[in-house]
Amino acid sequence: MKLGDLFSPWLIVGLGMFVFSMPAKALAVCADPDYLPYSNRAGEGFENRIAAAVAKALGETVEYTWASYRGHGGFPQFLSSTLDAKKCDVVMSIPYGSREELTTRPYYISSYVFVFQKSKKYDINSMDSPVLKRVKIGFERETPAEEALKMRGLIPGGVAFDIADDSAESPATMLDALKNGRIDVLITWQPAIGSFLRGYADLEVVAVPNERALGPPEQYAFPMSMGVRAGDDSLKKRLDDVIEKNQAELTSILTGNGVILYTPRQDSR
Repeated sequence: MKLGDLFSPWLIVGLGMFVFSMPAKALAVCADPDYLPYSNRAGEGFENRIAAAVAKALGETVEYTWASYRGHGGFPQFLSSTLDAKKCDVVMSIPYGSREELTTRPYYISSYVFVFQKSKKYDINSMDSPVLKRVKIGFERETPAEEALKMRGLIPGGVAFDIADDSAESPATMLDALKNGRIDVLITWQPAIGSFLRGYADLEVVAVPNERALGPPEQYAFPMSMGVRAGDDSLKKRLDDVIEKNQAELTSILTGNGVILYTPRQDSR
């Protein structure tokens, strides 16, 4: 057989059709199907939009594995049943340096915040602000806010919310509690309420600083990364490259969805 016979016009056309009909590789994302403002099946959350931007930069599509962050086991159980089980390859938000997974370079820093009615004019600038001893404080269970309130004896009389455990609840529930007077001050993770704050123009938002008047610092601002399985250094590197080259776009998505970005204050002592 002549070599020319191996490359007949019909064979070349067939090969071309095979090459160009191959589907685009997918970025396999683990996400919650019903937990706005983070993500939902309709793609309305800021993590959905971050995932779409990252996939586009990689020349890929997004393919979701859906599971709830909330309920029994919380986020660790979510990671165990999705990412660690190799049903998907990346989560879009996880604290940088998490011991549970391999994290990319951070792509944003946000903070826990105090939220209260502007008309109250509370003088609140830290967890040690005296006014906190005289008001009813709302907080989420099993968060740095709860730990800080316990240390200061401020849990009695407070109102605990279980947003992270109850899939029927929305973070907006906490803002409604402020509006109807059930609580006076809310302490929560800002990205959880950012997109909802647009409907509450009468609320003041103040970042909780990491430093304290007395004692060692406490952490309320956290750098957030994407998370991949331990050992998946190849995907981590690809995502790091995307973050570095597309940081401005990712920042725009976050701020466009109400996420306030913070740089922790430096202790000058």
